Parts: sequence; C-alpha cells; structure tokens
Amino acid sequence: MKRYSISIFIVAVLVSIAFAEPKPDKIVEYKTIGDVNLSLHIFNPPGHKSCDKKPAIVFFFGGGWVTGTPKHFYPQSEYLSSRGMVAICADYRVRNKHKTTPKECVKDGKSAIRWVRSHAKELGIDPNMLAAGGGSAGGHVAAATGNVKGFNEKGEDITISCRPNALLLFNPVFDNGPGGFGHGGVKNYWKEFSPLHNIDANSPPTIIFLGTKDHLIPVATAERYKRRMEKAKVRCELRLYEDQPHGFFNKTKYYETMYEADKFFSSLGYIKGEPTLKKK
Repeated sequence: MKRYSISIFIVAVLVSIAFAEPKPDKIVEYKTIGDVNLSLHIFNPPGHKSCDKKPAIVFFFGGGWVTGTPKHFYPQSEYLSSRGMVAICADYRVRNKHKTTPKECVKDGKSAIRWVRSHAKELGIDPNMLAAGGGSAGGHVAAATGNVKGFNEKGEDITISCRPNALLLFNPVFDNGPGGFGHGGVKNYWKEFSPLHNIDANSPPTIIFLGTKDHLIPVATAERYKRRMEKAKVRCELRLYEDQPHGFFNKTKYYETMYEADKFFSSLGYIKGEPTLKKK
C-alpha cells in the first residue's frame, strides 16, 4: 500500500511538471499612468545577454478590452524564446480593472512597443526586428500598433516608432466598422480605430490564424483584410482552421499555429532552422 501511494505521488509530480505554467525570466515596468503601473513579462532565449541583438515579439492578451492577463501568451512566448527570440507579454489597461475604454488599450499597446524599442540595447534585442502579436482584442491592439496612426499617450515621445516590423494575429478583432466587433463602443471614432480601415503600404507583414466557426470574426472579414493588404502590396498570410471556434489557438491547435508562426518568422529571418515542435 505504501509503495502504491509513493507511485501515485510520483505520477502526480510528473503531471504537474508537464503542465507547469511557463515563467518569465523577468518582469519590468514600462508605464505608470496615475496610480496604475503596467509591466512587461519577458522570456529570454537560453544564454541571452544584454549585448545580444535578438529579434523580439510583444504579445497582447485577449479579453474584449474588458479583462485578461499577460499570462495568456506565456506558452507561445516560452516556445519562441526557445527558438532564439525575446518574447514579451505586455499588460495593458482594461475596463473591468481600470474602468477604461478601448482607446486606452491601444495607447498602452503603442507605449509598450515604444518602450521596448527605446530600451533595445539593455534588453539585448534588435529594434528593427520587433514583432507584435495577440489574440482577439489583443490581436486588435497588436494590429492597431501596426496600422492605426492616432491614439498615442499624451506626452509620449512619438519620434520613437510604435509600428512593429511584423504581426502575428490570432482570431484578431481588426474590423471595428459597422457590423464589426465592438462597433457600438467605438462608433464615434471607429474610422481611426479599426486596423482593417487603416491599412497602407507601411503596414507590417502579417500572418493571421482563424477558425472557420469563429462566432465573433467571420472568415470573410479576414479575407477582406488580406485583400486590402495585398492591394497595398504588403505580405499577408491567412491560415484557416476548419470547424474551429474563437480562441482555438490556445490549446486545441496550439502546435499547429505555432508551427506556422515559426515558419513565418523563419521566412523573415528572425529565427533559423526547422520548427522544434511537431506539426500534429
């Protein structure tokens, strides 16, 4: 009986290790506004040094601009850091916690990109190989940093570019026009706020992941985004996943989406070699 109990304990420990939450190497503050302190959760590649010049990505969590946590993209960050990128999960203000509007989400997203780019030397990253990524409303924040020109924090140094060099978007909320997600809450400024409606020749090369049964983001919207990007002569890849709902990338198709993300970054020269996870 004692031996059986020990075996059960060992199995429990092994399971907990296998599903242990990834942990960032460090957390740094990037913005203070009023009594709110916002931080960046940083995952560094093995053996990373401040004198390095690694490509990087800043992730923004999903949650409808209402809720969420930087932990959302810990798994993706852990993987990309293992591939040689500095991966960063940004906190930003949301309605439930900070009583803010979607405007503040974008302002914080732009602040995060600017802070990372302006601190590139101490972070050991290449400021010209800085991507942004996110899911759902976090995908909107990421896309907005790449496409939308306004919504900068007052007093911030806008000579430092907040535009990422590439975008990794998971079922993103990038159409805020009539009929698009969240239009009612942003109807007074949607034309300036919607990434889909602000694509230009300077928009970053982009890859989009979307399930065909997403109840929030129609496939037609992603296809329209792709067409507009191509019209602007900007690279845009769209990966559709049959019968997958909103948020499918978190677990159900984590391996498949990260395999494609790996290939995308490899094509841009951010990482080298074949993906180290298997495409299931």
